[in-house]
Amino acid sequence: MSTILIKSATIVNENKQFVSDLLVKDGLIERIDGQINEQADQTINAEGLYLLPGCIDDQVHFREPGLTYKADIHSESRAAVAGGITSFMEMPNTVPNTLTQELLEQKYEIAARNSLANYSFFMGASNDNLDEVLKTDVKNVCGIKVFMGSSTGNMLVDNPTTLEHIFAQAPILVATHCEDEATIKSNLAHYKQLLGENIPVKFHPKIRSEEACYLSSSMAVEMAKKYNTRLHILHISTEKETWLFGNDTPLKDKRITAEACIHHLWFSDEDYETRGNLIKWNPAVKTARDREGILKAVLDGRIDVIATDHAPHTLEEKSQPYLQAPSGGPLVQHALPAMLELYHQDKITLEQIAEKMAHNVAICFEIEKRGYIREGYWADLVLVDLNNPWNVNKDNLLYKCKWSPFEGTTFRSKVMHTLVSGNLAYSNGSLIEGKSGKRLTFNR
Repeated sequence: MSTILIKSATIVNENKQFVSDLLVKDGLIERIDGQINEQADQTINAEGLYLLPGCIDDQVHFREPGLTYKADIHSESRAAVAGGITSFMEMPNTVPNTLTQELLEQKYEIAARNSLANYSFFMGASNDNLDEVLKTDVKNVCGIKVFMGSSTGNMLVDNPTTLEHIFAQAPILVATHCEDEATIKSNLAHYKQLLGENIPVKFHPKIRSEEACYLSSSMAVEMAKKYNTRLHILHISTEKETWLFGNDTPLKDKRITAEACIHHLWFSDEDYETRGNLIKWNPAVKTARDREGILKAVLDGRIDVIATDHAPHTLEEKSQPYLQAPSGGPLVQHALPAMLELYHQDKITLEQIAEKMAHNVAICFEIEKRGYIREGYWADLVLVDLNNPWNVNKDNLLYKCKWSPFEGTTFRSKVMHTLVSGNLAYSNGSLIEGKSGKRLTFNR
């Protein structure tokens, strides 16, 4: 049994901060106490450092199988761990799309061999795989993903009857990408007529508009209320959508929840001029007003969790003209440092970061023994130095695609150590490989 003793950390957990020692034994948090004097295999002096529960990212695209020239489970899980993300939930729009239970299990087998972080994978829905969707194991799979607007891949579920059946019969959480396809097509036709094929990227939020998002999100909410579906709407990108969600029910009792993403909390449409296609996401980064509205909804509990929608493409792909350049970008290595930067700007507290990036994800998905710093829970932990500035550049990027929308940004906080299921996986700038993360399990 291996043991790790963390000494004198400022623990941020369950809306409190306190200085304490913490003992990890055989993967679990054995003891949290002001003074622990036991001998351990490893001791970390955490004086002056802040200990947070490891982040759980409920939306990533790690591109394996089929698109591994952009990213793979090994490369992106390393970047995640270096950024303090200890668990991820990965999306089904790989190649082939994850539309059968057999293909789903194949991804778990790859992760068991190659992932440095803990992992789960969404089962994908299409217009014609309802039988496979309904076989999904509620204890071992995070949820079912439904693209209600097309994005990267060919998984658009636009058959109304199929959607009704999924919402009525889904045995677990249904996570949706909500953009109205007809509205987007109409907007695109309008701008093509106006500007031809060479549309500047600044029109992306006009094409994938507020109206497109709200139409789809409101329809999903309406359908979930009709069937009492456990609905989780991903990457809310407009202030208007935030009012579809409530904060008058404890999270554990909510049937409809929502997610905000790092890029929608950081960038605005003013950044297209300098960042171009590097900040082209679906749904689009929109106005500063939308950004502030999303943050307000995060803080007041209408939006429940913060994630990344990490979705790498090669720089060559992103350098194409707007209409050809794919949407998405890499974020897992910089999500926590970006949120800690918002803490330095007095926009969010450390306790709220721990809540939105760990506690609430565990509640939303009913994850077993993770998301909190508690005795008896898995030791998924991140130690950060809040006063250790560093600059994002190509030399310190761990993404396989080797670029970041944050290049040139100086963050004031740095991840110093990351523990995944009780193993030290990252320490002082170095990854420690050899121990794989574990499959997430769910209390359902």
